[in-house]
Parts: sequence; structure tokens; C-alpha cells
Amino acid sequence: MRIASGRDVPHLETVTMIIVIVLGTLSILVGVYFISTYNRLVALKHNVSKAWANIDVLLKQRNDELPKLVETCRQYMRFERDTLEKVIRARSMVADARERVNIPALGAAETVLRGALVRLFAVAEAYPELRTNENFRQLQSRITDLENAIADRREFYNESVNLNNVRVEQIPDNIVAGIGSFRLFPLLRFTERETRDANVKALFGSQST
Repeated sequence: MRIASGRDVPHLETVTMIIVIVLGTLSILVGVYFISTYNRLVALKHNVSKAWANIDVLLKQRNDELPKLVETCRQYMRFERDTLEKVIRARSMVADARERVNIPALGAAETVLRGALVRLFAVAEAYPELRTNENFRQLQSRITDLENAIADRREFYNESVNLNNVRVEQIPDNIVAGIGSFRLFPLLRFTERETRDANVKALFGSQST
């Protein structure tokens, strides 16, 4: 059995010190990584919330304008009850999905509403008195602007969601995401029916003069 000499003790102390320094350095690096990743995930989450808030404001504004539009149209389009009721029903669907922050349901409801508005504006072309009504023209212009703004904000929202979701799923960031209970957010999608049935932007933009 070999007894450690005096020379071995400093050597062991050096090795121990090196191990402690390495472990300490690794702990610091891991801590810095965890904190920086956590803060980045927080920023991405709040960007999604901010993007949703921007859409939510526009949806509320359009929600307030639609009854005015329907009531104005009702005065002229007496035989288009079904067209007007579809707009009101779709408006209710959008409002319900928005209040519940149910993004998939909101996407589906938006598709229905946009289709109903396309139909309404198309039918309005057959009513010259309505098309020249100043209130109708102002409401159509206002809703058109809101629709375009919603489309722009939707792109920003989906981009924010993509950035968040990629980071949450990436390795090793997903470990921090799991510890911090960060989650994936759904994209706001409109179904293909919208583009199949009509060119929404073109119809919204074709206001009568």
C-alpha cells in the first residue's frame, strides 16, 4: 500500500481546484444561458400578446360598425333579409371567438363574416340609391379600412407566433420553455373558402363613386 507523499497533496489540491473552477464556470454558463433564454421567451410571448391586442382593437371597432351598416342597408334592401342576417350571425360568431380568445374559431368565423360582407357589398350594387347614400359610403369605406388593417395585423400576429413557436420547440431552448411553462400559440388562419368564393380585397376596394 502506497502512502501519499507530501508531493501528492499539492497535486491533489490543484486537480480539485481545477475541477471546482470548471464546474463553477459551467454552472455560470448554464445560468447565463437559462436566464438569457428565459428572458427571450418572455419577450416573444409578450410580442404575441401585443400582436393579438392590435387585432383585438380592430375587431372591436369593426364589431361596432357592422350593425350600423346592416341597419343602413336594411332601409333599401328590403328583400335581402337573408343576406343581412348572415352578416349579423357571422358578427356574433367573431365576437364570441374574440372574447374567448379562441384563435382557430376566430379564423373560421372571420372567413364566414368576410364571405357575408362580400355578398352584401355585391348585392348592394343592385341598389343605386343605397350606393349613393352618404352614410353607406362612409361605413363601407370605414369597414374596408378595418378589413385591410386586420389583414396586416394578422400577418404580424402570425409572424410573432412563428418566432415564439420555433424558439419553444428548438433544442435545447425547449428545456427552458418546459421549465418556464412557455407554450405554443395557434396561428390565425382563414380557410380556403375565402379565396375560392371571391376576391375579398378587390370587392372591398371597389366602392361606388
